[in-house]
Amino acid sequence: MIDINTILKILPHRYPFILVDQVLELDPGKHIVGIKNVTINEPFFQGHFPGFPIMPGVLIVEAMAQTWGICVFALKPEDAQNKNLFFSGIDNARFRKPVVPGDQLRLELTLIKHRGILWKFKGIATVGGELVAEAELLASVIDKKPPQKMTGENIPEKFHQA
Repeated sequence: MIDINTILKILPHRYPFILVDQVLELDPGKHIVGIKNVTINEPFFQGHFPGFPIMPGVLIVEAMAQTWGICVFALKPEDAQNKNLFFSGIDNARFRKPVVPGDQLRLELTLIKHRGILWKFKGIATVGGELVAEAELLASVIDKKPPQKMTGENIPEKFHQA
């Protein structure tokens, strides 16, 4: 089992955007099972939806991707310090049931294909054994680079004012 303190050493995400609390199973680069404890204190519940809080589906998919990041970086832990895992695509995403405060979201991810920097994986999210969401995700492992400031020299010509 991997706890939140270890997860914070692996992933660059921080509150309020860290969406994995614990890892229950791990086969590095092949399979992972993670947990997200959904509480009413999540900042997104303030506006999604007042009086009827539902975890946004895009954040369930993000939780899947973060969990997969742990799986990938478990292969080469030093990569967690100098690389990021970025979304490259989302296919066949389906949201079956709402996720609400008090739910424990179980995130199961399994490798479909890996080639070079690209990873394709299947994600299934369940609550109490019932399917709430699923998707096929594509992610790329990219070297970390400091953000580039936009200056007159690196702004594409089509954006210059006449």
